[in-house]
Amino acid sequence: MLNILASGLGHLRTAYQDWRRRQMAYDELNSLDDRSLADIGLTRSDIPYLFSREIRDTAKAQATGMVRRESRRAA
Repeated sequence: MLNILASGLGHLRTAYQDWRRRQMAYDELNSLDDRSLADIGLTRSDIPYLFSREIRDTAKAQATGMVRRESRRAA
């Protein structure tokens, strides 16, 4: 029982740390002026997209070698 509680708290801590890292990166990108964003190939409207869940999941899958395949239905 204690192991389950410790594991759950560990997962919460990791999730919070990940969220804080993403929030700091988001804030840092938002603090850049438009010219600086253009220098790195971004526009201000790209910033929320970069931090969307779909992009994070795809990047994680690519990093671990598990690229997701899009399932397409026949029309």
